[in-house]
Amino acid sequence: MKKNTAPLFQELFLANGVIKEQVYYALRNAIVEGRLASGTKIPSSRALSEMMSISRNSVIAGYDRLLDEGYILTRKGAGTFVTQNIPDRSISNDYPKMRPEDELPSEGQVNADIAAVHDLWPGDYEGREPNRLFAIGVGCTDLFPHTLWGKLLGRVWRQSRHQLGSHTSPCGFHPLRKAVCHYIKTTRGVNCSEDQIIIVNGIQQALNITARALLSKGNEVWLDDPGYKGARGVFMSTGVIVRPVQVDNEGMNVQYGITHFPHAKLAYVVPSDQYPLSGTLSSSRRLELLEWAKLNRAWIFEDDYNSEFRYAERSLQALQGLDQHQRVIYAGTFSKMMYPEFRLGFLVVPPGLKEQFVVTKYFSDIGTSYLEQAVLASFIEDGHYASHVRRIRKACYERRAALVNAIQYYLADKMTVQPSDSGVHIVCWLHNTLTGKDVEEKARMLGMGIQSLSHYYHGEAARQGVMIGFANHPPAAIVDGIRRLAQVI
Repeated sequence: MKKNTAPLFQELFLANGVIKEQVYYALRNAIVEGRLASGTKIPSSRALSEMMSISRNSVIAGYDRLLDEGYILTRKGAGTFVTQNIPDRSISNDYPKMRPEDELPSEGQVNADIAAVHDLWPGDYEGREPNRLFAIGVGCTDLFPHTLWGKLLGRVWRQSRHQLGSHTSPCGFHPLRKAVCHYIKTTRGVNCSEDQIIIVNGIQQALNITARALLSKGNEVWLDDPGYKGARGVFMSTGVIVRPVQVDNEGMNVQYGITHFPHAKLAYVVPSDQYPLSGTLSSSRRLELLEWAKLNRAWIFEDDYNSEFRYAERSLQALQGLDQHQRVIYAGTFSKMMYPEFRLGFLVVPPGLKEQFVVTKYFSDIGTSYLEQAVLASFIEDGHYASHVRRIRKACYERRAALVNAIQYYLADKMTVQPSDSGVHIVCWLHNTLTGKDVEEKARMLGMGIQSLSHYYHGEAARQGVMIGFANHPPAAIVDGIRRLAQVI
């Protein structure tokens, strides 16, 4: 029915658009602007529909929304009225202007530990684009199974009608914990039960929970040098003292840590794919680290963020699977295999620590979002995740080979690729006077995400190098990107 825009009621005009929405906006604006004062009686839905020459159902829909949002109220036997307390008027947009001297907090008003990690913050985070060519820490986003995931999501949502509100455990969705437990026991040699699994929002939350549950201000923590900035930031922001431990071709130099920092309470390690150098912790050092933790009643945080991205025939057993004294906290994530915004990961905690970790998780966020957990559980249980891993691993192997070959063809005089059989990035050592920051800046001008290794050292970089991601683009784009990079450096 064509609507009449004549001002038949309180100069009420209906604009173009869905009629029920325009009824709502016309009345709401009249109330907010004071043209319909508090206490004013509103015509019945039948009367207003006749006055405006529109469907009564449209008026009822507009009235219902106004009623839900508190602009009008009904009195039995009396009619519908504008409320006394208009919602919009209780919210003021007139904020006092801040004086220049108040714009920055004065000394002592901010947490000094948080201020200390400011240099580790990447800056304009919203401007960082994970889909850039050669971006670091990104998996094969172009191969994510959107259609399949959408079908599983629809199925889970239809089945959730009678389940909403019944999966609020801080440990996470039980079917997902069960699926994760089975998967990591069979593929990573982790020794655990599903009761030891805690679902978290990625490795960063796993680190935060661990730091808060086990460490106190002033405690010492081992962190490899160069090492993961995210871990360093977490520990420093909680007042923990980070002790850099040298890394060589066998991974973290455990003996160096024992000699220089014997009283550390925790060691953060990435045994299967050291970040950022992509090495592996040797068997002798694994046993040495476990022995140190046992004798000193210290803890080991094993970050296994990249476990699926191994291209050798033999997979490595998790350090946790070798632990006979319950000193290892094992952490994994799904974001590399899925996509960066997929913030789901897990912790495997020793039985004696379970309660402390659950309490800490609860007071962090009560619990992780249900829907993605439920879909991921189905994705794993139905065998789709294992198939996805095989597909991604094959694609990454091809993309890595394309990157290495392109560097050797176009940039052999500028850099040398460090051998590695794991991860989603490679490390290249630079020749002559070329610096990592030089290459990073040139790459950024081309819209590329290459990073200098200098960002990951605790002090001055011992050697100039860069990290180049390869997982999120096909081989042809990788080769073309290296060709263009060669032209500018």
